[in-house]
Amino acid sequence: MHRALSTAAAFALLLASKTAFAACEDYTPSERPQNTAREYVGADYDTIIERGWIEFAVYEDFPPFSFTSGDEPEGVDIEIGRLIADELGVEPRFKIVAADENVDNDLRNFVWKGPLVNGDVANVMLHVPYNENLACRNDQVVFTGQYFNERIGIAWDRKAYDDAPTPAYFRYDKVGVENDSLADFYLSSAFGGQVRDQVRRFPDYTQAMAALNEKSFGAVVGPLTQLQFGARDNTAQIDISDDPLPGLALGEWTLGVAVRHTYRQLGYAVDDAIQAGLNDGRIAAIFEKYGLTHRAPDW
Repeated sequence: MHRALSTAAAFALLLASKTAFAACEDYTPSERPQNTAREYVGADYDTIIERGWIEFAVYEDFPPFSFTSGDEPEGVDIEIGRLIADELGVEPRFKIVAADENVDNDLRNFVWKGPLVNGDVANVMLHVPYNENLACRNDQVVFTGQYFNERIGIAWDRKAYDDAPTPAYFRYDKVGVENDSLADFYLSSAFGGQVRDQVRRFPDYTQAMAALNEKSFGAVVGPLTQLQFGARDNTAQIDISDDPLPGLALGEWTLGVAVRHTYRQLGYAVDDAIQAGLNDGRIAAIFEKYGLTHRAPDW
């Protein structure tokens, strides 16, 4: 389960209903680490070019973005890492990491400081959600290189529904979600809690979509990329709606990369590489390869 991603999204959803502040107005800048060993602060752009390789942090067991097939890593984020490395003229290497309780912890462990025991940071972390509050809380990190927009949608069985169901249907019909995800929080509170008892929770969307394909229930609510990937071999039976969900304040968000704040030149180079891949269609082609619709970020 990718609790770090889902919890960050849910936290942003809660913030959306509170009093708005100017950017970072209610945050105190964090203390800069002093005398930190070099192996815990990554490497600058010149060092990466000189040594000939760059390391990316990617989430483990997170199809379609990063997963293992045999001994080789695969997925959208893996291929975007390779694209970036190719643009920089270096070899890509991947650090497969487990998601912590929230994205803030992941950024600390894998981008700017390193874990307390047995580990160092990567040069770049992929699949990082961009949110103003997240950026304010993590001023040791530069958020850049946005490469797609994610959106919450509904996958549904054409034999169960004549048309795309709305959340109101789930007051009576069972619906699948990933446990502790944004969709789980949303449906558990929708319509004054009337949907809660119909929600069927799974450790991840791979299992939720497998249950939908097996007709255990008629619909799954979650990120479009997860739904599309899970339905890729069953498009005759499963359809997907991306209509906005009523009452969901954060139904769409942008994902990109994170680098340590001291390595802005690296951040600029990675951003340029991603921009080149967006402009010439290579990133859209990567998404298409995995049966996904690429939604370009809104700048």
